[in-house]
Amino acid sequence: FPTFFSQLPDPAIEDQGKDYIRPILNKYAALCVRCPDYGTRTNTVVLIDSEGRVTFTERNMINADVNQWKTSTYEFKLHS
Repeated sequence: FPTFFSQLPDPAIEDQGKDYIRPILNKYAALCVRCPDYGTRTNTVVLIDSEGRVTFTERNMINADVNQWKTSTYEFKLHS
């Protein structure tokens, strides 16, 4: 690698614009994003226990209405 890679990350560069970009990044990195014309419409959780049992749960927004959600859960066992 070229030698300039050894100088990264550069704290001086990272600090530039942090007051502007950090609030934006925090908003879009939230667990559930709510912005005009953009946002979370699906949440998925996959749980696998030590015996290979899987629980897959997904929540989907209905008709782009933040007050209407459909939750589906599926359970199965992994083949060994």
